[in-house]
Amino acid sequence: MSRIVNSVEFKEEIKNGVVVVDFFADWCGPCKMLAPIFEELGNEMSNVSFVKVDVDKSPDIAMSYKVASIPTVMVFKDGEKVAGNVGFMPKEQIKQMVEAHV
Repeated sequence: MSRIVNSVEFKEEIKNGVVVVDFFADWCGPCKMLAPIFEELGNEMSNVSFVKVDVDKSPDIAMSYKVASIPTVMVFKDGEKVAGNVGFMPKEQIKQMVEAHV
């Protein structure tokens, strides 16, 4: 299960283990297509955390990670970005990207 984190929570959220972050906005069509897939993976992969960042509400996070297009999915391991992809991705592709860092 994923939850939306803000600027205050973000650093704490990504500092331990593998964390997958979905940078999104409510008005973004491809983001809406990705949302149920992201939730499914969050429920299936219990050893990984899944969080979302609303780029309109937390633009500082998006800017610090150079998120120029959404959706953008990034994988963090112990606070460091280890992978990322821009645009809609099928479930299996996201899963493979995450599993490479577990």
